[in-house]
This record gives sequence, C-alpha cells and structure tokens, in this order.
Amino acid sequence: MSLLIRNARLISPGLDLPDSSMWIQGDRIARIAPASELPKTEEIVDAANCIVVPGFIDIHTHGAAGVSAMDGTGEAIRALAAAKLREGVTQFLPTTWTAPEDDLVRAIHGIAAYRQRADFARVPGAHVEGPFLNPKCVGAQNPAFVRLPDLAEINRLRAIAPIRLVSVAVEMEGAVEFVRQLRTWGIVSSLAHTAATYEQFLAAKEAGLTHLTHFGNQMTPLHHRGIGIVGAGLLDDDVLVEVIADGIHLSPDMLRLVGKLIPAERLLLITDSISASGQPDGDYMEAGQRVVVRDGICRLESGNLAGSTLLFDRALAIFHQTTGVPLERLIAATSWNQARSLGLEGFGKLTPGYFADLAVLHGETLKPVATIVGGKVMWRA
Repeated sequence: MSLLIRNARLISPGLDLPDSSMWIQGDRIARIAPASELPKTEEIVDAANCIVVPGFIDIHTHGAAGVSAMDGTGEAIRALAAAKLREGVTQFLPTTWTAPEDDLVRAIHGIAAYRQRADFARVPGAHVEGPFLNPKCVGAQNPAFVRLPDLAEINRLRAIAPIRLVSVAVEMEGAVEFVRQLRTWGIVSSLAHTAATYEQFLAAKEAGLTHLTHFGNQMTPLHHRGIGIVGAGLLDDDVLVEVIADGIHLSPDMLRLVGKLIPAERLLLITDSISASGQPDGDYMEAGQRVVVRDGICRLESGNLAGSTLLFDRALAIFHQTTGVPLERLIAATSWNQARSLGLEGFGKLTPGYFADLAVLHGETLKPVATIVGGKVMWRA
C-alpha cells in the first residue's frame, strides 16, 4: 500500500519545505521531494493550502467525547482514540485521576484492552497523575485518595499495561527514591501538585525527574527569595515543561513569557482534557467529583480548575498566535519532544524511515483536515 501527499508545506523540527510532496510506502515515510518529482500511487491526498506536520502526541488527557480514561473499558479508550484523531493526535497517554487502587487497576485494564486491538490513535501506555501528590496542592484531584509514593502499586499497574509517565510531588516522603526506581523501569517522572522548593526539585532531578506537569498550575510560585518550581521551569535547561495553552490555565501574558524564556525544545503542549471535551456545557463527573463546565471552562464546585475542554490543534494555534513563536520551531512541542522523552523511536519527525503518523492542517487556521496513522488516512474533515 502506498500513499502520496502532494502540494503541501511540510513542517517538522529542522524542516520547513513549501510546495512539497511526501511518498509513503506501507507505514513509513519513504521519500520527501518537490511535488513534481514523486510518482503517482494507489492513494493521493492533495494538501494544497495545507501544512503537514508529525502527528500530535498528547501525553496528558483524561478524556473527551463523553468518555474518561477512568471508565475502565477498552470501548471507552477506543472512543477517546477516535475523538483524538479529530484533533490531529496520532498517539496519546490516557491519564488517570487520583483514585483508589482498584479504580486505577480498572482504568489500566481498559487501556490494555484497547492496546490489544488499537484501530484509531496509538496508545503507547498510561500517564498516572496522582495519587502521589501533596494533599495541600490537590487542585481538582480528590484529596480523599492522595497517598505517599508507592513503588509496589506502580509495579502492579505496569504488569497490566505500560506506564509511561507518573506525576508525583517530590517533596513527599520517599518520593526521591520513588523517582530513582521509576527511571530504572523506563518510566518518566513529572513533578506535579507540589509545594516543593527549588532545592527539592534539584534533588529529584538528580534522581531522574525530567518533566513538570501542567506548568504554573498547582506548583510553587516564583518568588524573589525562592524561585520555586515555576522558577525551575524558567531557569533549568534540561527539564521539559507541560503547557496547557488555552489562555485560562496560563494567562496570555504568561504564555508570552513562557514563549520568550523557554525554548520550544523544552515545551510539551498538552490538553489536560476531560470527558467534557467536545461536549456541550453542563455538569460532569470526574473521579467521583462534580465538574461544572461553563463557556467551555471546567471547574469544581469549589472554583478550582478541573482539566480542560481544549483540543490539541487549538493548543498549537493559541500558543502560536499568542507568542509569535514560529511554527517551524514550535512544532517540536507537539510531538518530537514527547517522542524523544518517552523513548518512542521513529516518531515525531518528517523524515524517511520514520512512521507515517501525520496531521494535515489548514494553512491558516491550523485546524486538522486529515489525520494519518501508520500510512493510513484514519480521519478526514
């Protein structure tokens, strides 16, 4: 099976080619060349006035289209995987909430069930956000189920399906050794829902911490006598920073500051979406808590933000429009950074030999018009 995408602007880390075409053979990119040089094939996608980029990788999404990663069924994850295709997402990590272990086990079983017959977006594994958080910084997480870092619990979960990412408050008892062991298992650690100091961040980084979860939200703020975790994200040259670019979790001015001070090579655009994403305003239940969605903004009854209804393509458009960071630089934050951090080889760039996981975007709005997974057109607008 072969596929030709022609007349497109191709954007990838280190690449910006106008009026070009891409030949896909099987599930891999075979060749990139000027439109006139590539042969006719079995299927052609005319991408005139469009941009082709590596398929987005959303490493932090709790749900969409009325389903949640916590539903615990392969059907729910399949529905989420189908919804993500409409955002240009070709891979994602279903993300759990803070909950009893039995609920987490059920959620991971649902992920495992979808992985056995994945037919929409790819699911390389799970993101466990909580329950190993600081109870004083829970945000929208359920404080009733917060507990200390527990390697045995993670070991039980990863026996069901791969755990790719764990969010943890590193100031909690045993957290640094927890991070150190996760690194030996090939699991990425991300600092989240935390009151940690910069010094505690450095200790966790030495042990293997590499990410900051939803930057600026539920983390130690910047202060002139202690830069906290917000300061760590701005200062440290190594840590990768998740950003919810909806203009709500971070104000437009904060997005501009992030765009100015943090290079695109350290950014990870995410949605942190919940089951209400793509759904009308109303009341929703997430991990046993009522979430009120008004004007697309998700909050607990207490007023705390509770995830988002953000679509991944809108995250890219909002960050680009707000900060002015050029697409040819910013595109690293949509898949390449995620792929290299999680060890997903062959993904995140437009280069021969890499998997043909692609998003075809409208050239002006950046809205997806087609999503391609493994060389197959899986969704069209």
